[in-house]
Amino acid sequence: MEMFITTQFSIKDLENLSGVKAHTIRIWEKRYKLLEPTRTETNIRKYDLHNLKKLLNITLLYNNGLKISKIAKHNTEEINQLSSELAQTNREDYSLQAFKTAMFDFDHQLFTKTYTELCADRTFEEIFENVFIPLLHEIGMLWQTGTIDPSHERFISELIKQKIIVSINEVQLEKSIEQAPRFALFLPLEEIHEIGLLYANYLILSSGFQTAYLGTNIPIKSLKYILKHHSKITFLSYFTVKPDTESIYHYISRFEEEICVQKPVDFWIMGYKVQDVIPAKLPKHISVVSSLKDLSAKLQKLKLS
Repeated sequence: MEMFITTQFSIKDLENLSGVKAHTIRIWEKRYKLLEPTRTETNIRKYDLHNLKKLLNITLLYNNGLKISKIAKHNTEEINQLSSELAQTNREDYSLQAFKTAMFDFDHQLFTKTYTELCADRTFEEIFENVFIPLLHEIGMLWQTGTIDPSHERFISELIKQKIIVSINEVQLEKSIEQAPRFALFLPLEEIHEIGLLYANYLILSSGFQTAYLGTNIPIKSLKYILKHHSKITFLSYFTVKPDTESIYHYISRFEEEICVQKPVDFWIMGYKVQDVIPAKLPKHISVVSSLKDLSAKLQKLKLS
């Protein structure tokens, strides 16, 4: 699998990407000659994408019980082969490594190939929750530490979004029964992180409920138009980085003032920004959904009610 980008990484970047301490990487490099960095004029190590890919494969083998002394006896091609063989017994770890490689090389074909292999014996829910969620969490950490560029994060996120949308379409084709939407899903003003909301939409549809999916960047006042058509509806929103100029409590107060004038309207809130929200401080018709597992449980309860 050829890599085309000439990006260079520091040893700290390699530590962030592989989970192997920089001190250990130096030992592997010095004792076993596993990596071949270049050096700057000030003698600082710099690693290219070939070194990164090799380290990711080495780490995969090492984390699955192979001793580093044994790994070091193999050349790069043999290490790649061993890594591929490991995919048969540890598909999740191998796929995470492959998706990261695809991200750095902007390689949609590798992403698609890896995803297709996962689909052979896993449901979409299993892939999303066991592979995509850990991948997105790791990518978020890499972005925060400056190890990756926003273009890398956006590339992989958009590919994941495409897979969710395809899965949503498949569910919608299966559900031919006409019924009014039970949920309206939206992201608050200026919020662009859509993956969580898209997957929530998938789970709701899979549970048998219809949805009105509004997408990103929706002002509260626009929600009133949904209520004109569907009075019995639950709103659901996902707060990742917004709002950032007010608290969630203040946002809920504005929702109450604009949307709940005639009667209380159910509103489920999810995402990173709501993790510290205390449910007892909210009106009873506002529900904090702490996780995707919590959402699935609430949907099951709703089906039985």
